[in-house]
Parts: sequence; structure tokens; C-alpha cells
Amino acid sequence: MSKRRKPHADDGQTASKSVVQKGVVNVDETEHVLDKCDREYDRNPSRITHDLDNAPMNETLGDTDKQSIPSSKKNIGSKSFDTPENHRLAVAKKRDGVTRHDGHQQRSDSSKTKQRCQKERRRSPPLNKLKPVYAAIDLGTNNCRLLIASPQGRSHRVIDAFSRIVRLGEGLGVHGVLSDAAMNRTIEALKICSQKMSRRRVNRHRFVATQACRSASNCDDFLARVESETGLCFDVISPQEEARLAVKGCADLLDHNSRSAIIFDIGGGSTEVSLVNLDRTTAGNKRRHKIQSWFSLPVGVVSLSERWGGDDLNQDLYEGIVTDVRRMIAELDLPKDFEKEFRNGEGHFVGTSGTVTSIAGVFLNLDRYRREAVDGIWLTSDDVREVSERLRVMSMEERSRQACIGSERADLVVCGCAILEAIMRSWPSERIRVADRGLREGLLTSMIEEDRKRKNKRRRQTSGSMAKKKS
Repeated sequence: MSKRRKPHADDGQTASKSVVQKGVVNVDETEHVLDKCDREYDRNPSRITHDLDNAPMNETLGDTDKQSIPSSKKNIGSKSFDTPENHRLAVAKKRDGVTRHDGHQQRSDSSKTKQRCQKERRRSPPLNKLKPVYAAIDLGTNNCRLLIASPQGRSHRVIDAFSRIVRLGEGLGVHGVLSDAAMNRTIEALKICSQKMSRRRVNRHRFVATQACRSASNCDDFLARVESETGLCFDVISPQEEARLAVKGCADLLDHNSRSAIIFDIGGGSTEVSLVNLDRTTAGNKRRHKIQSWFSLPVGVVSLSERWGGDDLNQDLYEGIVTDVRRMIAELDLPKDFEKEFRNGEGHFVGTSGTVTSIAGVFLNLDRYRREAVDGIWLTSDDVREVSERLRVMSMEERSRQACIGSERADLVVCGCAILEAIMRSWPSERIRVADRGLREGLLTSMIEEDRKRKNKRRRQTSGSMAKKKS
């Protein structure tokens, strides 16, 4: 994620104040200020900073208490313009003159100035051509995650994000239902998501729920309550779709010099694993990925910690979890060629989960979690095992003091390390790539691709009908 500068309270105001103080507004300065504000609004409505996306436990971009559109108004003459549309109206009306404090207009005789202003206006797209805004929510057993973005080239640009540990699946393995406390925590987080999407003026969205809602007997009642209190309607997706979306969200991190890859997502209530082939194409010597096989294990960090205890796992208990997970994997009918390719050094892992990002943060000894430092980093299997053992022997209090773990993950991370160890023993590989991305990004990419295909189809139909009329 690229780093953006933090917005300043005086941004966009200094220039306009200097213009007003002159008494007579110069057309070059006036239109330059208006169009500069206009283009900035079109490119980045809130001018957020990605530095605020600094915690896997409770990440947020932007300020939840501020409006998405800058509140500072640009005072020009005696007028006040607070939207790009009003800016354009002012520019259009004053195209051939300028406004003074007394309301009169003064002509500008400079043709070069007018040409420069017209060039500036052409660079600013009209409001009806602004890029659409997409939103995706991933409601899992442990986390509630929101991502808001707009298309940018073949990918997307993040506008806002939110993540909170809600532990929706707390006690689910014992009672088979979602508890009232867990549902209340989740709904409070979803209300924040709803407010963010409203401020960002989201055009298209998709909200999905995973293992906790798949397993709970009161899932329908819970989702009906969510829709009633927040206005958000969720789809409960299958493990297969969950794995597919995780692969789509992490596709940019696949090493195209490898023959195969395994993408795993260690969740709160389940673990999705996808075995991916990387086939070379003839066009441009590029690679494309294809999911050859996938599976879902009914174990996650929350379910294992409730079963085995996450506060203090000795070596025997830890090895017991690893053996149990390896047995589940061995019972599956999986392609044998993947293990051979991994043993030959032709395969690698891509891990997308809080467990993997926490391990990476501890390995880098970060004083606070920074996504730009973790996402995409390569670790060796020895690096992962060394950090996992350090975390295992720590007390709960010591793990809580780790900046990239905190109190909310302190009792979960060691169980996640055990699941990861079982995966690494099943397919030996020296390389693991960390992905601070996954299902949310897969949802956004899918929606953007669908809309792009639909738009291209309409464009072809329109050009075809016009060709028929000409003939």
C-alpha cells in the first residue's frame, strides 16, 4: 500500500486567502485554485493517509468522526463554495471576467491566461464521470473487516478500511449458537461500517459471512437482526467460494518463477487451503494461476483455543494440535504432484491471516503494526518456526505486550502457529510470503471485473448497432 501524506488543516486554504486579500481577484489565480480543489476532490475525496492502517486488531483509515468531504470552504470574493459543482459554476460564470468584493467584474485582457485556464478545466473530469466506489465486508468467526475502494487501472485504490476483533464465534463450538454478547459486539462494529459506507457514498457493495454463520443454528435470526439494525444484508458463502476469493485477493503476490503455490487462510473457525498451478502462457511469457484443488479444515484459532486453551500451551499440547491437523490433511484426497514440486523447491506458500501477519510483525520487531512493512514480505520456514517458538514459551502477559499481537490476539496466535506448522510439514517449503490481504480484496476485484466486462459488452453492442446503421 502506497504511503500518502497526512491531510493538513490548512490544505487548500492558504492560496484562497491570499487571493481574497488582494481586493481584486485575478482570473488566473481564481480558476487555478478552483480547478486544483476540483481535481483533488475527484482524485481523493478525503485525502486519507494509509499510515493510520497500522493495527491488525482494529485498523481504520480516515477519521470516523469527520465527514468524508473536506469541511473547509474556499472563500473567493464575497462568495463561499463548498462543493466541486459550485466551483465549476463559479468558473463558468467568471470565465470572461473576475469578481471583486463589491460584486463588479473586471475584464482580463490576457489571452494566455484564458488558454491556461481552459487547459486546467479540461484536466478536471465532470462529476458524472467520477469513478464508482465499492465496499466489501468480510464477517468471520473472529474479525469484522471492511474495505472501501475505487478502480485504478487493473486494480483498485483503497479509500477507507476498518477492522475489529468481535469474536462472533465465541462459544460456538460448545453451544452451537451465537451468543448474545458476541452478536452485540458484531452489530456495534457493523454500525461503524455502515456509517463509513454512507459517508463514502458507496455505489456497489457485497457483504459475506463465513464459518461462524455457516455453523450457528441461529444464523438466520442473527442476520435478520443485522439487516434490521444496520441495513446491511449478508450472504453466507461456501468454503469453496471463500477459498476462491482469498486466491483472487492474493493473486498479485504469487511468485511467477514458481510452478505451484499454496494459499492458506487461517481463520477463527476454519482454515481454507488452495493448491494453485502457475502455468506459463505464450503471450508475453506471462504466468496465470489456476486452482487445481482446495479444501477447508474445520479448525481455526478460536475453535482450537477454546478446545485446547490458548493461554499456556506446553510442548506436548502444541505437538498434539500439529499432529491432529496433519491427520486431517492426510485424510484428504489431494494431488500428489504438489508435494513433489514443493520438495524440489518449485513451490511456495502465501499466507493470508492474522497469524501470519502477526508472526511477520514480531519477526521485524516493529514497535507498531505497519501494513506496508508486512504485506508482501518473504519469510523462510526457519524464521516462522523461530518466532512461533518464541511466542509459545511466552506468558499471556508477554504476548499481550507485543505490539503486533496485543491482548485481543494473545490467546489465539499460538494455536494459529500450530496450524501453520502442520501445513508446512505437509508441504515442505523454505519460502512463505505474507499477505495482509485476502477475502475483502477478492470481493472488490470480482465486483470491479464484473462491472468492467458489463461496460465493455455494452460498448461493443453500441458500436455494432452504429455500424449497422451506417451500412
